[in-house]
Amino acid sequence: MPDTYTYKVRDRRGTLITGEIVGESQDLVLAKLREQHYIPLEVKAKSGGLKREFHILPQKAKLKDLAVFSRQFATMVNSGLPLLRTLSILEDQTESKYLGKIVGEMRLDVEKGVSLSAAMAKHPRAFNDLYVSMIRAGEASGTLDSVLLRLADNVEREVSLRRQIKSAMTYPIVVVVLVFLILTAMLLFVVPTFKDLYAQLGGTLPLPTRLLIALSDAVKSYFIFFILGIIVLAFLLRRWKNSEKGRLTWDRFKLRVPIFGPLFHKTAMARFARTLSVLNRSGVPILQSLDIVQETVSNAVVANAVKDLQAGVKEGESLATPLSRHPVFPAMVVQMMAVGEETGALDTMLEKVAIFYDEEVTAAVESLTSLIEPVMIAVVGGAVGAIVIALYLPTFKIFELIQ
Repeated sequence: MPDTYTYKVRDRRGTLITGEIVGESQDLVLAKLREQHYIPLEVKAKSGGLKREFHILPQKAKLKDLAVFSRQFATMVNSGLPLLRTLSILEDQTESKYLGKIVGEMRLDVEKGVSLSAAMAKHPRAFNDLYVSMIRAGEASGTLDSVLLRLADNVEREVSLRRQIKSAMTYPIVVVVLVFLILTAMLLFVVPTFKDLYAQLGGTLPLPTRLLIALSDAVKSYFIFFILGIIVLAFLLRRWKNSEKGRLTWDRFKLRVPIFGPLFHKTAMARFARTLSVLNRSGVPILQSLDIVQETVSNAVVANAVKDLQAGVKEGESLATPLSRHPVFPAMVVQMMAVGEETGALDTMLEKVAIFYDEEVTAAVESLTSLIEPVMIAVVGGAVGAIVIALYLPTFKIFELIQ
């Protein structure tokens, strides 16, 4: 188990430098510091005491941190830096402490003779199957430098794709939450005031007003149970979505939902094409590539189609034939893959498909942003307006209510 060591060293200019470093032993830490051209003065294990990190949920490397790491890794390896030196630099300069700790453990494994891909495979919460398989293929073919560049490009595009999806979804989610809070506040505090006023006036209130007051009474009396019910429903929905059948049903619904459905579909196609293109170009075997695509495409409907594609390939079918049986794959994607197989340029054709759908996602996000804004304004205005109208309906018959 790696420990944290504090050190005092001098650089070539004689400047005193202090810091902390993670290592398996004091000897390995000394060797690493000398490798960085430092003159060690003091190295000792850091006293842990009661200072420990606790994490309620399992930690996971953020994709944006992984994107920066991948680009720096690719740049340094392509510049001719030795692998151990590269990992040592990345361990020190990576902003994410969690990822930096993982890189330190990887460096120690590589120092012991473990391959880079095997060292990465020990940390699935940072490096998924796609990442590990591409590194393994790069090591086997002696093209690790070019594979790292493709990985960096792929991770950066995935970060960009997620950012676009997040920007499209953030506005409506914020508006829905805001509407919920406004309506709850009105039902808890505003409506009861009008209820007391109308009770003093007497008479029969209009139906919309009576319904609103009844809803206010229910929310006020059972507010805690109402909140608990929402939490339980959210938990059950999440659990259902994590089941195989629930995930398939939910992902099928996402593809069919108005407005957002086309965006989810284009996103899935972009991920499918880009992932398969990168794996194919890196020399990963096709059956293994399809296994990885099923895990990374993030949609159960598309994953099932890829599973069928994998079964067809095992039986000797072309890639395009099984996909043509699944409506989720547009004719353009199927035909582009067919042409790619015939010409021996499958990776190029898939990359063109990925670029096309990346541009489509960008256009869809821009279109949704301009469309959703007036729709959300109408939703907020309609919800608040309906309550206001229901509250003020009795004033139109105010003289009838007074006894």
